[in-house]
Amino acid sequence: MKTEKVEVPLSSSYRLLHPRLTVLVSCVDKAGKANVITLAWSMPVSINPPIVAISIAPKRYSHQLIEETKEFVINIPTMDIVQETLFCGRRSGRSYDKFKETRLTTLPAKLVKPPIIKECVAHLECKLEEQITVGDHTLFIGRVLTAYTNKGIFDEKFDVKQVKTVYHMGGDDFVTLAPEIFSPQLQEQ
Repeated sequence: MKTEKVEVPLSSSYRLLHPRLTVLVSCVDKAGKANVITLAWSMPVSINPPIVAISIAPKRYSHQLIEETKEFVINIPTMDIVQETLFCGRRSGRSYDKFKETRLTTLPAKLVKPPIIKECVAHLECKLEEQITVGDHTLFIGRVLTAYTNKGIFDEKFDVKQVKTVYHMGGDDFVTLAPEIFSPQLQEQ
């Protein structure tokens, strides 16, 4: 492995943190019409209470919807719907009915108005706690009200032999995990 260091343009430095888990965030307008946005910028920020954060540019339609309704659902897609996942990230809900165009299925969530996406393997229903403007994006911080997965694929972690989660590399490129798990053991000193 080469050890010579080279500069990376600051405009693409965030990609040094990729690949990132890709999620489909569903939200609704005031009338209850559903929309979905593809995001690679999501993360847990607290275990107790369970709180997550997603980052969305203000120009995005979903930004407006989450700001207005104060709810969203983080849905975890798999490589089975990677084409639909890309479509939802490249089209605006202002101009397209992404659910109709992709044939992704909405199902009622348990505790919030935005739907879950049937084709996804896991769902985190969130209530907006706070939003913070950070540079050219808004950090939406949501309390997880309930979370659930398809039966038999998650036991404190995903079964990577069964579930091929989607990771964004940048642009239109995605990868998934190899079904290998490494559990290094620390040597006692």
